[in-house]
Amino acid sequence: MNPRMLAATTARVLNQLRHDPRSIGLILVVPSVLLAVVYWLFENETLPPGMPRTFDRIGPIMLAIFPFVIMFLLTSITMLRERTSGTLERLMTTPIHKADLLFGYGIAFSLMAALQSAIATGVAYWVFGLDIKGDAALVVLVAVVNAVLGVSLGLFCSAFARTEFQAVQFMPVVVIPQILLCGLFVPYAQMTDVFQVLSDWMPLTYSVKALQEITANTDPTGEMWRDLWIMAAVLLGLLILASFTLRRKSS
Repeated sequence: MNPRMLAATTARVLNQLRHDPRSIGLILVVPSVLLAVVYWLFENETLPPGMPRTFDRIGPIMLAIFPFVIMFLLTSITMLRERTSGTLERLMTTPIHKADLLFGYGIAFSLMAALQSAIATGVAYWVFGLDIKGDAALVVLVAVVNAVLGVSLGLFCSAFARTEFQAVQFMPVVVIPQILLCGLFVPYAQMTDVFQVLSDWMPLTYSVKALQEITANTDPTGEMWRDLWIMAAVLLGLLILASFTLRRKSS
């Protein structure tokens, strides 16, 4: 990779986002709004003394799932637009390498993901009083890694779509099964053997496991770091695969 080309791609994508207020709103505002909806759903629940709130249990998981979904959609559609508009084809006639292009997009959206996660986590703690045993910084770290995972998955899937509608169609195929089997609705230990095997192959599962470790433990655990490294390895692998499958244009 060429550092100069990488930096130029990153700057170009950030500049495009700066002139797109709807995308900025989707990235920075929507996760906090959705988190507020989750909080209000359980606002009037009645709990025995000493029992943690439902929001304290699922709130941290939502901080990872919402950015994952939003960044997947935004990245896949943005990359597809680059291809259908001819921008990608023009860029590929320059000395830029596919890896410079893909990792430049990854860095640009990762920076936005970090800001997104910081805002959403701040809202969870300071507005809705999220109360867990672990450090808020670790929650932000997992949320950022998960958002970047959504970016890398979106870049990879965009290579197989020809229209924006097709890009959106990857949601029920790639994203929704991960949400269903990540351990949010049914604990991993209570799943059938088949679903456990499928869950083990889904990166979102490791994000939920890491957040559950943070929620239940005051200090970072080895399991949490292991899950984070697995997520990092998956997102890096997806970016590398995307660089091989990237096409100049849709045809």
